[in-house]
Order: sequence, then structure tokens, then C-alpha cells
Amino acid sequence: MSTQSRRSTVAKNRTLPFQTRHDLSAETRKQVCLSLNATLADLSDLRSQVKQAHWNVKGPSFFGLHQLFDQIAGSLHEPIDSVAERVLSLGGFARGTVRMAAEHSGLDELPAEFRQEDIVGDIADRVAHTAALLRARIDETEDAGDKVSADLLTGITASLDKSLYFLEAYAFRGEDESSKH
Repeated sequence: MSTQSRRSTVAKNRTLPFQTRHDLSAETRKQVCLSLNATLADLSDLRSQVKQAHWNVKGPSFFGLHQLFDQIAGSLHEPIDSVAERVLSLGGFARGTVRMAAEHSGLDELPAEFRQEDIVGDIADRVAHTAALLRARIDETEDAGDKVSADLLTGITASLDKSLYFLEAYAFRGEDESSKH
């Protein structure tokens, strides 16, 4: 086994590699770090997919969508950083590379060449799914006894909800979606 492969195996098996004086139990911190690293993967993947849409949007709505996608992608920078730093504060190791995010993200991949008329809905679906994943992790982290991480995730979820509102407002066509069913 190569040195790099051995280091990678050790890193994957050791959830809390850093010593800390944190008062939460090691088991709580380990459990929360797993939830936070999953969140880091989802948020990083979401940000990259929104940027992909930002770069490739075309058509009569170009300018508005280009700006909206850029705003949403930009709004994810600080939460990604905060989640990674929270992992470190708990003694964990933030798993934040693009490859790590791709391997662990709970999001569907954005089509490589998406249909322009579908992109707002595609991004809205991913924002909504990310928010749903975070809501579950709010409960997980609070149940584990880490209200600070739960609060961090709550704030990020509120921001995702706002982004979802902007996307849905942009795509609004004046019909009541619930009346279609």
C-alpha cells in the first residue's frame, strides 16, 4: 500500500483527528462531524451546480437568471466556510474538495447540457432537496446534543428557503400549482 493510500485510509477511518477541549462528548462530536461533512458535500455540490447554470444560461431571461444564479451561488460561500470551520472546532477534519463533495453529495447531478426552459426548475429542485437534507440534520445534531451545530444548520436552511422563494418567484406563471393535482 502506498503512503498516500495509507494516509487516505487512516483519514477516512479517523473521524476526530484533532484534540480539543470541547465539552461535547467524543461520540457526539463524531456523529455531528459526519452530519456536517455530509452538509459540506451537499452545499459544495449545490454551489457548483448553480454556478454551472449561471455560466450556461441563455435566452431572453439571460440577464435576470445570470444574476440570480450568481447571487445564490455567492450566498453559499459563507455557509460552506462556516460548516467546515464547525467541523474543525469539534475536532473533526473537513472533507471539502470537489472530489469529496461529488462522492458524498445527496444531490442529483445537473444535466451536462441542460434545457434552458428547465434550468430554473432544476436548480429549484436541488435547492429544495438540500434544504430538506439540512432539516433532517438539524434534528440529528440537536438530538445528538449539539444545539450550536443545529443552529448553524437552521440559519443555512433559512437562506436556502429564501433562495427557493426567489427561484419560484422568478418562474411564477400565475397559476396555482396545487390546483393541477
